[in-house]
Amino acid sequence: MAVSQELLDILVCPKCKGKIYPNAPKDGLICDACKLIYEIRDDIPVMLIDEAKPIQD
Repeated sequence: MAVSQELLDILVCPKCKGKIYPNAPKDGLICDACKLIYEIRDDIPVMLIDEAKPIQD
């Protein structure tokens, strides 16, 4: 089971409160403004700033 669309519609980046969206493999949520990716573990987004990884350009 994947992360529901209803949940994705209300989630925002915890750092900047900006829009986030799933990456291509659907294993993380990307914030373009902060250049961070929040991992999805066991279909649960881990929305902790300290756990986020920088996006590789």
